[in-house]
Amino acid sequence: MAPTSIRNVALVAHVDHGKTTMVDSMLSAAGIFSSHQERVERVMDSTDQERERGITILAKAASIQWGDTKINLVDTPGHADFGGEVERALAMVDGILLLVDAADGPMPQTRYVLSKALALHLPTVVVINKVDRPDARPTEVADEIYQLFFDLDAQDHHIDFPIVSAVAKQGRAMVGIGIPAEDGDLSPLLDTIVSTIPPASGDRAAPLQALVTNLDASDYLGRMAIGRVVEGTLTRGSQVALCSEGDEAPIRRRLTQLMAFQGLGRTEVEEVEAGDLFVVAGFPEVEIGDTLADPQDPRPLPRLTVDEPVLKMTFGVNSSPLSGQDGNLLTSRQIQDRLKREVLGNVSIKLSPSSSPETIEVAGRGELQLAVLIESMRREGFELQVSRPEVIVREIDGVRHEPQERAVIDVPNEYVGSVTQAVAPRKGSVVGLEPGDAGRTIITLTAPSRGMLGFRSLLMTLTRGTALLHQHHEGWMPWAGDLPHRSGDAMVADRAGRSTAFALDNLQKRGELFIGPGEQVYEGMIVGVTSRSGEMVVNPTRPKELTNIRTHASDEAINLRPPTDMTLDRAIAWIADDEFVEVTPTAIRVRKRHLTEPERRRHSKKPRPLSA
Repeated sequence: MAPTSIRNVALVAHVDHGKTTMVDSMLSAAGIFSSHQERVERVMDSTDQERERGITILAKAASIQWGDTKINLVDTPGHADFGGEVERALAMVDGILLLVDAADGPMPQTRYVLSKALALHLPTVVVINKVDRPDARPTEVADEIYQLFFDLDAQDHHIDFPIVSAVAKQGRAMVGIGIPAEDGDLSPLLDTIVSTIPPASGDRAAPLQALVTNLDASDYLGRMAIGRVVEGTLTRGSQVALCSEGDEAPIRRRLTQLMAFQGLGRTEVEEVEAGDLFVVAGFPEVEIGDTLADPQDPRPLPRLTVDEPVLKMTFGVNSSPLSGQDGNLLTSRQIQDRLKREVLGNVSIKLSPSSSPETIEVAGRGELQLAVLIESMRREGFELQVSRPEVIVREIDGVRHEPQERAVIDVPNEYVGSVTQAVAPRKGSVVGLEPGDAGRTIITLTAPSRGMLGFRSLLMTLTRGTALLHQHHEGWMPWAGDLPHRSGDAMVADRAGRSTAFALDNLQKRGELFIGPGEQVYEGMIVGVTSRSGEMVVNPTRPKELTNIRTHASDEAINLRPPTDMTLDRAIAWIADDEFVEVTPTAIRVRKRHLTEPERRRHSKKPRPLSA
């Protein structure tokens, strides 16, 4: 297929604005789903965590045929934590489809991804989605989109974009602002893509240059490279040179497996020409950013660059007394091999050795990205322990600087005061308050990245789950000094055993519990948080003493409150520097770095803890 018959398009939008649903409808409109095939909603959000969290984590590609034109669709994440995925996706395309909710308007993640696209001078097709909502305001939203382009210093040719109104869930669209006809389809949108997004460029007769932007793996084919042919033609059976980073000599090998995207799947082809997307196997050494080139004239393309990590934490072997009871991947070698595989496919994750051979330091773009990685590992059967995230600092002009975050919070009006009060101790500054829709307010603030650790969980608690939060890296700021971490301190078990209702009934009067009765505990495990400062050593296994005295009706009945659900995300943000999160396939526990009380006193200058 000639490059002029190919359109490569990335779909970008704020979370929950209908981006992945739009992909589903476009695939359906092009006949990808056969009449007898069951249609799965959000088909491109294929991983368990994507479906559970309701977000797109990995950039994925699909292809549809519209008339004589092949349209390659790349679905991208909206969260800034997965910005590495966004940047790789944009390297594969010639334009973007920008989806904006007809009621919400442009949101923070719209700004983040759009700024990346404008930096690459990618033309835009704007889709105002969900125009059938009762609270839709498409005309005002269109004005807000223009304002967003102005705010991002867009050039004149960037602002000359077509607007399409759509109801993605029902597969209807129309050019301009309005509500598509009841019997309408997505033809207006697909025609607009063909006429607006420039054809893929490249000379099929030029020396081969193909950029690897993603990796996949197969039990049968091994590591597979995914990317775009920039110049020339990839031909199955031909000799190809793999150009890696640095001055290493290219690896020359015959290309035995070549595939292209077709619908949701991949199909074997004889050749892939300039401008199209490819999948190749047979190069186990390939990494993201490498170039597949002509062996007679190997010319590597510029490597992909992504924003640097701002957070780091250690991953290590689970050393708790309960280690090995749940998982089957336990050793430091297994953990490090898994992390090295992650780095091969995730350019925004960095690894570095730590002071102990049992642990490895992992740096990433944010809490969410690291939590998703840990959750993926525990579901694969790993057991590990992870430390509290800490920010990466750098010296600028001789002054210590730390990363800064910009956060935009969409919150009901009645919680504005609570949110601003919660931000103040974290050294956050409110830089904007704007009225939103339906009794809501948009709060914009800046704060040290350290101050935003755990803020998402706190925000959901303060607003009873009604707030929307987006944050992204804003640059660097001078070190802000000490920040408060958590109220109260840890209740630490002083022995192993099973917790009893009698013991927990006494402990819940002194704070908040993380466990219920009948749970296995060990010395050094944190079973709750006290209502006052100061670590408290407790016995959660204490039974009720048995006597020969008849129980009176006046005895108090045990009435335990439900324990706090210590999720992985919450635990990572809650723990202190001298604590770990123990992660297994079936449990999330928090524990002290040093399990026994004498060890903790020896490694700390804190006073002797209280006992209970």
